[in-house]
Amino acid sequence: MTPDLFPDGWLACARHLPSPNFDERPDGEVPSLIVVHAISLPPDQFGGPGVEQLFTNTLDPDEHPYYATICHLRVSAHFFIRRDGELIQFVSADARAWHAGVSSWDGRERCNDFSIGIELEGCDSLPFAPEQYRRLAALLEILQANYPIRAVVGHADIAPGRKTDPGPCFDWACLQGFPLVARR
Repeated sequence: MTPDLFPDGWLACARHLPSPNFDERPDGEVPSLIVVHAISLPPDQFGGPGVEQLFTNTLDPDEHPYYATICHLRVSAHFFIRRDGELIQFVSADARAWHAGVSSWDGRERCNDFSIGIELEGCDSLPFAPEQYRRLAALLEILQANYPIRAVVGHADIAPGRKTDPGPCFDWACLQGFPLVARR
């Protein structure tokens, strides 16, 4: 591990907001896949506390009509990159976050077991911010230097037909310098 990552999987340069929605990876399992997601709460709105509240089980169902439909979910991601590039970490990269759901990659099911989830504040209909791409690239470098990452994929790649994120507005070409980015 490089000094950028604490030995317990918490990134020193991220704001830490621990989520209760995680558990241990299967014995001997280390992250080998990175899954890029997009999320906005309320849908297509940015900058509010909704994502942080969802991942920490504090989402108020009365705050927005959509929240009443999702407040029961127990989900998380390892990292969240806001539109301005702020990096928030919810779960140690050494633990299993609950971001992938029913999923499969390279013949393996249950991608949460062997992946790191990175959420970008975004949606399917609007472009992502340059600051997000810069922060994502820096985060990928750190993760690839510390874990045996074999691929970087979108949520839609591991849950086709069920998920669309990071969506058609995500510019995969911004990650061309990363040889592990799958397809594109």
